[in-house]
Amino acid sequence: MRRKLYRSNKNKSIYGVCGGIGEFFDINATVVRVVFFAFFVICFWIYVVLLQIMPSRPKTL
Repeated sequence: MRRKLYRSNKNKSIYGVCGGIGEFFDINATVVRVVFFAFFVICFWIYVVLLQIMPSRPKTL
C-alpha cells in the first residue's frame, strides 16, 4: 500500500505541514519543526555572510 503525504489535522502548530511530515515518516513533529527551524537559521546566516563578502556588480555605461 502506498502512503500519501497530507497536512495533519490533529498535530498542527500553524497549518499542520510539519505534523503531516512527522506522521508520514512516523517521527515526532517537534523534531521536524526543529529541523526546519535550524535549516532556516543556517540558510539565513549563510545569506548574511554572502551579502557581506560578495562584491556588487560594477556599473557599466
